[in-house]
Amino acid sequence: MFGSVGMPELILIFVVALLVFGPKKLPEIGKSLGKGLAEFKRASDDLKRTIEDEIEAGKREAASVKQEVTEAKNLLAAPAVLPTEAAPPAGEPPARSSADPPAEAPRPDTTA
Repeated sequence: MFGSVGMPELILIFVVALLVFGPKKLPEIGKSLGKGLAEFKRASDDLKRTIEDEIEAGKREAASVKQEVTEAKNLLAAPAVLPTEAAPPAGEPPARSSADPPAEAPRPDTTA
């Protein structure tokens, strides 16, 4: 029950406490000792809960940072070319699109 403290040791401790404090003070001491232990247990449970909450908040924050790093990595790995038409090779005229105005036809030479 109390580790290495057996029944004979508990009886000896009770008898010594009875002789030192007397039969009238012993119940008050036991009551205050019980209240103190209950308060200590409550405080330690609260501390444990607070630590666990902080650990969970840290895990959530770490996961968020990891996700942001992954998104940034994917963004940097994406090709730098925009999804528009590619430029024509050097020396070739640019390709016409349907949005360009029609080119004028060459005029016949009328000076002759």
